[in-house]
Amino acid sequence: MQPRLTYGPRGLEGNAGTMASETIKITDNRTGNSKELAIKDGTVKAAELREFKTSADDFGLMSYDPGYLNTASCRSKITFIDGDKGILLYRGYPIDQLAERASYLECTYLVVKGELPSDGQLKAWTSEIAAHSAVPANIQKIISSFPADAHPCSMLVSVLGALSADYPESRQVLDVAVREEMALRLIGHMAPICASIYRHHTGQAPVEPDASLSYSGNFLRMMFGKPGEKYVPSKSLERALDVLLILHLDHEQNCSTSVLRNVASSQSDIFCCASAAMSALYGPLHGGANEEVLKMLREIGSIGNVPAFVDSVKAGKGRLMGFGHRVYKNYDPRAKVTKEMADAVFAETGKNPLIDIAIELERIALSDEYFIKRKLYPNVDFYSGLIYEALKIPAAYFTVMFALGRTGGWAAHYLEMMLDSEQKIARPRQIYDGAGRRDYSTVGQK
Repeated sequence: MQPRLTYGPRGLEGNAGTMASETIKITDNRTGNSKELAIKDGTVKAAELREFKTSADDFGLMSYDPGYLNTASCRSKITFIDGDKGILLYRGYPIDQLAERASYLECTYLVVKGELPSDGQLKAWTSEIAAHSAVPANIQKIISSFPADAHPCSMLVSVLGALSADYPESRQVLDVAVREEMALRLIGHMAPICASIYRHHTGQAPVEPDASLSYSGNFLRMMFGKPGEKYVPSKSLERALDVLLILHLDHEQNCSTSVLRNVASSQSDIFCCASAAMSALYGPLHGGANEEVLKMLREIGSIGNVPAFVDSVKAGKGRLMGFGHRVYKNYDPRAKVTKEMADAVFAETGKNPLIDIAIELERIALSDEYFIKRKLYPNVDFYSGLIYEALKIPAAYFTVMFALGRTGGWAAHYLEMMLDSEQKIARPRQIYDGAGRRDYSTVGQK
């Protein structure tokens, strides 16, 4: 049986998992000592490498893995990805089925609770989220205190951290009931906070939530409605937003989720952890890719310029944004959904001319041996920015929208981790390659 980093495929295929007798034998050629390490779920315990020593005072071997390319830091039941096959499952459910049939709050319940809700459970969950859909007065003051040109992601990082002060009971992280209540508050507050940040930027007063609307419909109202007036969101655009939020809900141990888990390992509260995760998402290598796709498409300018652009990428003179992924070595299943959804959105908003450039770029890239050999396929960012733009959401807010969808996943990972008896405070090792020991000398006496 070929060892794998994740245990998911064996479960999916009905295999009971790795046999307890599976081992790997390692021989230390420095000493000649050999040891068999147990293989469980396609992994070996890194701490067991420390038994390979050259002397009694030797610390022992460590694994060196910059960027955690091949390190499993936890066990999780939330999301499964098989990047080679282009598979993404939330609690076992394929992402395309959920995007087609479910709502964002239904999927949020799924990742947090572990199972799809019944009608009664979904109604109760929706009511609980709605009960936390008003921005606390202190938080609204913080939002209004920012300069009008402050970046929305910077504002969101600050506001999420401030929620910890607004709810001091959130520090009771070992209390299960408190943790679950704070997770609800985080999910419930996220939409009105994101909308309030947008309203502040545009010089408009906040719009109160409307519990009669869906999660996505209510968000569109708080973004684009007028205070005191009835707002009826477009059904197709409301559904498009809901699907985008579902697609961004969770994605295994990505950078921001890993940051959240690292911070949570110190028993920090969920709001501070979400603030840290948002800080990671703010980085352009994580959350800003769809904005970069739009910039690229505008720079290309027309369908006729696509072949020359592709040639420049192959020559190392440009970057093909929205293609390739750390995990997926096949077509990102989320990209398939956004590509199909774009047609429905443009049918109402009018066709974005950039979509024709995107489709032609995808066609050429997928038929070119250069990209096929490197397994560069469209990812979720390739089409999502076009849809957000059609929804009249500014490019600077794309990462905020990413965070809005990801909040449910962050909450699920936080709650799961706090129940994991194997988790310890995160404390990676390092390879020290600095100066050796040296004695201090007073300035002027060197």
